Amino acid sequence: MSDLKAQFDEAVNYIQTAEGDFQPSNEMKLEFYALYKQATEGDVSGKRPGMMDFVGRAKYDAWEKLKGLSNEDAMQQYIDKLNALK
Repeated sequence: MSDLKAQFDEAVNYIQTAEGDFQPSNEMKLEFYALYKQATEGDVSGKRPGMMDFVGRAKYDAWEKLKGLSNEDAMQQYIDKLNALK
C-alpha cells in the first residue's frame, strides 16, 4: 500500500498546488473532495449540515455517496480521475 499512498500523496499535492491549465469545475472539486475524505477518514460521520449551509451540505452529500468504499479504492479512484484529466 505504501506505493499507492505515495501516488495518492503526489496526486493530492498536484491538485493543491496546481495553477494555470488545471481549472476543475465545482462538481469535479466535490468529487476530489469526497474521494480525499473517504481515503483519509473513511465513511462520513456526523450530522448533515442544515439547508442554509449549501457548501457544507454539498460536501457532506458527495462524501456520503462513497460510503462503504475502502480507503485504498478511494485513493486509486482519486489518482485515476486526476490522470484522466492530465
